[in-house]
Amino acid sequence: MKFIIDNIWLIALALLSGGLLLGPSVLRRGSKVSLLQATQMINQGKTVVLDVRSPEDFAAGHVREARNIPLGELPKRVGELDKFKAKSVIVVCSAGMQSAKAASVLKKAGFNDVYGLNGGLAAWRAQGLPTAK
Repeated sequence: MKFIIDNIWLIALALLSGGLLLGPSVLRRGSKVSLLQATQMINQGKTVVLDVRSPEDFAAGHVREARNIPLGELPKRVGELDKFKAKSVIVVCSAGMQSAKAASVLKKAGFNDVYGLNGGLAAWRAQGLPTAK
């Protein structure tokens, strides 16, 4: 007990630093899929890929057969995806950060099976996976 009282600041510092290290993984919002999982889901044909980048970025290169609805327009245009509610949706952005916002919009619209692509299109390209223009 004396050890704990004498070293309370060190123990508090250790707990705080541990919490800060675990924070990002605990707070990670939404479901994510790895590149391998995404390619498997796409190859099974039961998945729709939604690219939420700008039309200019989409035109520069995107995942094959992806649909483009920019993140800012998604709440207004989510009805365009209603026919795909029975399928899984993989949301793709530039680096995997914006896909969580898009996934929450889709979940509010009634989509149950929504995933963000880990690392976004940057990770997709880094692995040499095919893109279309």
